[in-house]
Amino acid sequence: MNGDLWWWTYLVIIVAGWLATDFWRWLGVLVGNRLDEDSEALHWVRAVATALVMAVTAKLVVFPTGTLAGSPLWLRLGALGLGFGAFLIFGQRVIVCVVVSIAALSAGLLLL
Repeated sequence: MNGDLWWWTYLVIIVAGWLATDFWRWLGVLVGNRLDEDSEALHWVRAVATALVMAVTAKLVVFPTGTLAGSPLWLRLGALGLGFGAFLIFGQRVIVCVVVSIAALSAGLLLL
């Protein structure tokens, strides 16, 4: 590559990356400020976002990869169930669910 033009490659990557992401961020800010929090559109967006998170969670529990793949399914489902129970008992706080689930899974893996 020519010694004087090496920085063009980086500039193109930065500008293309910025245009591809920031446009949508700013559009989301502009449209999001105009939405009513109780609108049907926002309820739909929340439902879709929740469904996507739950689908990823289910995939990680049922079809794990890496170290978790060596753990038994009953342990993963049990940790998930304990975390969900804690979530309901302690005022629907996500952090409680995560901490209890990880603690249960870790304890189960140590005892196996």
